[in-house]
Amino acid sequence: MPRTMSHRTRIKICGLTREQDVHAAIAAGADALGFVFYPKSPRYVTPQHAARLLAMVPPFITTVGLFVNAEPQQLADIVAEAPVSLLQFHGDETAEHSAALAQCVNRPFIQAMRVGTAHVPADLLEYAQRYRSGSRLFAGLLLDTLVEGYGGSGKVFDWSLIPKELAPQVVLSGGLSVHNATDAVTCVGPFAVDISSGVEQQKGIKDAAKIRAFIDAVRQADAANGGL
Repeated sequence: MPRTMSHRTRIKICGLTREQDVHAAIAAGADALGFVFYPKSPRYVTPQHAARLLAMVPPFITTVGLFVNAEPQQLADIVAEAPVSLLQFHGDETAEHSAALAQCVNRPFIQAMRVGTAHVPADLLEYAQRYRSGSRLFAGLLLDTLVEGYGGSGKVFDWSLIPKELAPQVVLSGGLSVHNATDAVTCVGPFAVDISSGVEQQKGIKDAAKIRAFIDAVRQADAANGGL
């Protein structure tokens, strides 16, 4: 899936917990909104609260549920209560596990890969192929930084590890902010970028001005690179 000169980088704001933050992300032009269903995360939302937030989202904005090593029944119960349109698996799920989870609720999914210094570009290509061949519901990789624990890292990894042929298909995450958004779009050319802590006042509490500034920086980078 080669990137064209008219590509518009998609933007996901993740870890939303408050109505005003959902409104701010929508008003700023976010393409996707992320909700964390991992109880150990400071950005965790209950399915009931997430359902109220989802009810505020207009058409054509993707809603994403982040899960860590979920069990099938747990996932099914959450999605029944909070019907997100896309799943994000951010734990130790194997290709087989992720495929089964997605199948049980019939939702497409993206798989997080935590990239560390021991990885080489071929690892990322092999990882993507393993998941793609394992499920028709696989929608792509989200690349984050390898750190202890699960969820977002808030740290940047070595973007040069991303193969050029894979970059136009991935969601880039890990330590993004308004300060490196231009470099992320220009140097990597990802399909989408994903930010959480980089647009926060504190964990789980977003900053509307930071959201606007980040989205503006991505759009300016797209324009400079010949995008829309």
